[in-house]
Amino acid sequence: MSGRDVLVLFDVDGTLTPSRLVIKPDMKEFILKLKEICVIGVVGGSDFVKMEEQMGGEGFTQMYDYVFSENGLVAFKDGKEFSRMSIKKKLGEEKVKKFVNFCLRYTADLDIPKKRGTFIEFRDGLINVCPVGRNCTQEERMEFFEYDKTHKIRETFVEACKQEFPDMGLQFSIGGQISFDVFPTGWDKTFCLGLMDLTQFKEIHFFGDKTMPGGNDYEIYEDPRTIGHRTTSPEDTKQQLKELFYKN
Repeated sequence: MSGRDVLVLFDVDGTLTPSRLVIKPDMKEFILKLKEICVIGVVGGSDFVKMEEQMGGEGFTQMYDYVFSENGLVAFKDGKEFSRMSIKKKLGEEKVKKFVNFCLRYTADLDIPKKRGTFIEFRDGLINVCPVGRNCTQEERMEFFEYDKTHKIRETFVEACKQEFPDMGLQFSIGGQISFDVFPTGWDKTFCLGLMDLTQFKEIHFFGDKTMPGGNDYEIYEDPRTIGHRTTSPEDTKQQLKELFYKN
């Protein structure tokens, strides 16, 4: 199985990189070698600046055939931006303000071990809600992640949002370790599939780690247009790719 008629899409966090850390040199080299036989793309939930930082710095969009930040709301092909959407235009300022106000009040009433800063992050294609605050240290991040596994802070927060805004047409996705994303229905990672001519590919593979219901890789992992691969780490991703494309 080879040839540039196969598309391979990758989540970033936990799939190509350790969570919130920079891609390791050997992983970057491995993926770039894969580009010789497949069309490759990365689709992350983070904004472009964070994605650029994780994927190795300036110029990374030229290393991959496709780069989709914010689930594809900002899209690059061969290093050039070709599509951009905005949640502000989609929802309107009043709805955005009501949602942000609710989340800030809810966060203020949360009793969790630590709170830092930047609880709401507004991006082109989504609103990121972080109960502990994105200014937390790596140690505090891991502490909240473990706490959240037991106390379901993010899961409960999402349910409260759904009850408060049942008619706003919002979709929620719990990804990473400390936050969840909010975006218009249909603006999950499958959004990027509509930006490409998929008829040119015999197969479309997707690799991600948050593939269970509620995870931010779930929709594209389950999409009938893709062959989904659940991964647990960059090392696992690499091993699965070796078995899929290099076993002969």
